[in-house]
Amino acid sequence: MDWYDEVSKAAEYLKTRIQSVPPVAVVLGSGLGFLESRMEEPLVIPYGEIPGFPVSTVPGHSGKLVVGKLAGTPAMLFCGRVHLYEGHAPQVVAMQVRTAGLLGARAVLLTNAAGGLDPLWTPGDIMLISDHVNLQGTNLLCGPQDVRFGERFVDLTDVYDNEVRTLVRRHARAAGFPVREGVYLGLLGPSYETRAEIRMFRQWGVDAVGMSTVQEAIAARQLGMKVLGFSVITNLAAGVSPGKLSHDEVKETATRVQTRFAELLAASVRLLDGVVERQ
Repeated sequence: MDWYDEVSKAAEYLKTRIQSVPPVAVVLGSGLGFLESRMEEPLVIPYGEIPGFPVSTVPGHSGKLVVGKLAGTPAMLFCGRVHLYEGHAPQVVAMQVRTAGLLGARAVLLTNAAGGLDPLWTPGDIMLISDHVNLQGTNLLCGPQDVRFGERFVDLTDVYDNEVRTLVRRHARAAGFPVREGVYLGLLGPSYETRAEIRMFRQWGVDAVGMSTVQEAIAARQLGMKVLGFSVITNLAAGVSPGKLSHDEVKETATRVQTRFAELLAASVRLLDGVVERQ
């Protein structure tokens, strides 16, 4: 499979639909599609209309691209993603981010729903991702090298841009938003983690665990895009939570925090836009 050719076909099609490509793309995770209703002057393009674009089979992922303005800032929202556990190759999982990059976007904001490992955290907390651990058993950069996407040996020292994270923390404090910060661990899924696994991850310094994001972050950095990430702590992980885990709990918690999270995401898009415009 020529993945660059596949992404190029999607990007070329979108160029015929989008008059002005926003510099910031946003990928919305499980239950976070509420942000699309806040878009001004929206252009809605279902994934099924985009050549080669995968459509999610997971509840809470609507499967559409929405281009417009978020609180006055140009942005494109990928409402829903696909996952490795759905049977997709990592290159397919990263197709949205790569398409945005080939279109001309210079930054991406990745969001996800995650399980919290700190017993002092509560469902509904928002975590700014400072770093990640990839335990998904794969990396989209494996296989034949394609320099059209960028270097193969991508430096991930500062994958979640430190300058932007500083600006977001400063804004959150000034606005009175209680924002956590920590390390996200990406697993293959789709089963939730065992108690023993969570004990091990806590010893590693992991703060939240989920089944997405890391392949997209790697793809963005290969293309030279700035990356910002948020996890909504929708449940406490196995052994931390007193009850059993379910996807319904994930969606319910994401809905409960949508107002304040939407405001924080809008501010973060504006901050990302300001950083890339200065460069």
